[in-house]
Amino acid sequence: MEHINRFIEHTVLKPDMMKQNIEAAAEESIHYKFTGLCVPPCWIKLAKILVKNEDILVVAPIGFPLGYSVTAVKQAEINKAIEDGADELDMVWNISSFKTDPASAGEEIESCASLVHEANRILKIIIETCYLSNEEIVAACAICSEAGVDFVKTSTGFGPAGARVEDIKLMRKTLPSHVGIKASGGIREFVSAVSLIEAGADRIGTSSGRKIMKEALQSL
Repeated sequence: MEHINRFIEHTVLKPDMMKQNIEAAAEESIHYKFTGLCVPPCWIKLAKILVKNEDILVVAPIGFPLGYSVTAVKQAEINKAIEDGADELDMVWNISSFKTDPASAGEEIESCASLVHEANRILKIIIETCYLSNEEIVAACAICSEAGVDFVKTSTGFGPAGARVEDIKLMRKTLPSHVGIKASGGIREFVSAVSLIEAGADRIGTSSGRKIMKEALQSL
């Protein structure tokens, strides 16, 4: 697949990662011209410096990885991430809230989307599909779309399963065309990335960007 690099958000989110991991990921992002570099909030400033004036978005996780934070805390995280230079925010929604009271989950997303858009940034909501039934995935997509998000994202990569082709197909069938889909979690091979893109993913979140690109070049 041509230009697969432009689908990739190169990700460094392991709990024991260090400064040199951010530096290496930034170098790889520049070398392969990835669309984005996703780093923990504490490393946003460094990532922004490292990618310089390259066409690479700095992406920050919010409420990561469980989404349990109250709305005010997530909003504070969003404000700080934007202040530090984040271009896009990947927020874990409150799965517990959704399963208990779907309306309250939607209210949180709507308030955060408004905050993000006031700063001319992009908001992706991580619904963590591995914990949802097909019916819940459809309901989650509807809530996110109505709340005004820019993308719906499958997974944190910290759950028991990540992105699946069948979930992407269901999400694409459910979401309006103007809402993008980010597949993430367990995407380590070129063929897997291609299958998810063909199913409807607009972005691929992966810590295996370098490996995927090497396999992509070998497939030419």
